Amino acid sequence: MTARDAARALAGGRVLAGVGLMAAPALSRVWLGESARRPAVQAVLRAMGVRDLVLGALTLHVVDHPGAGYRTVATAAACDVVDCAAFLAARDHLPRAGGGAVIAVAGSFAAAGLVAAAMLREGGGPVVPPITG
Repeated sequence: MTARDAARALAGGRVLAGVGLMAAPALSRVWLGESARRPAVQAVLRAMGVRDLVLGALTLHVVDHPGAGYRTVATAAACDVVDCAAFLAARDHLPRAGGGAVIAVAGSFAAAGLVAAAMLREGGGPVVPPITG
């Protein structure tokens, strides 16, 4: 798998998450608890969904462009770092299992995005060495 493949996979996941947050923000009850039913929280979730949809689509559009690809992937990863930090700060007010899951997902996306961005900056070589033998 190349860095471009990893960036595309992350971007595709981001697009799907964005569409899901925009279409059905109340489903985030799993990781936000009953607060997800509140109209104000749903408005913020929809805004977060639009952000993720746009970042994912933009990444898919520019991933092959040497200057813009790695910067866009790094920008999306920075958003994930902030998301992870925000959820960590609120973890005592989140459902135990769902809150932990969203922290793990945001943290994983942040780490994978930062690695992919660094590798894209260096030329987009393999993230995972090919299996030979």
